[in-house]
Amino acid sequence: MQAEQRRQAILEILQRSLQPVSAGALAGRFSVSRQIIVGDVALLRASGAEITATPRGYVILRETAGLVRQVAVQHDAAGMEAELNAMVDNGCTVLDVIVEHPIYGQLTGPLQLSSRYDVQQFLSRCAQSDARPLSDLTGGIHLHTLACPDEAACRRVLAALRQLGILVEA
Repeated sequence: MQAEQRRQAILEILQRSLQPVSAGALAGRFSVSRQIIVGDVALLRASGAEITATPRGYVILRETAGLVRQVAVQHDAAGMEAELNAMVDNGCTVLDVIVEHPIYGQLTGPLQLSSRYDVQQFLSRCAQSDARPLSDLTGGIHLHTLACPDEAACRRVLAALRQLGILVEA
């Protein structure tokens, strides 16, 4: 398969997939290295494809059904699991994490977590990595963008975060 054909096939796979697709899975499918896939995705992005890299793989983000809300929270590293579980347990998807960096401005990390399984996979990758969460850059203060099916789910998340003592309110 020629490189251009492979890139078109990657784009089609991502457009059809409802879940993130890892570079490793794509590499296996096309019998190339993971680095070739990373390069292919970079070229697809440069040509205008809106591909987002998440901790679980590549996705093409779709219009989110329901409500999209941001919540501000503050906690240490030990609070991350309880925070994320409170969000997904109440029916919302954690789309990203956002911090305000004094030099770079807003830094956003896509997450796309919608279940406890997703949260556990994310935390496992965090534990296996030398990298630290973005919230470490800001003393634990950060935002999450949530996709909630309705206002009731959003209220449940806020109540759960408030109960954990990590919701930042004006």
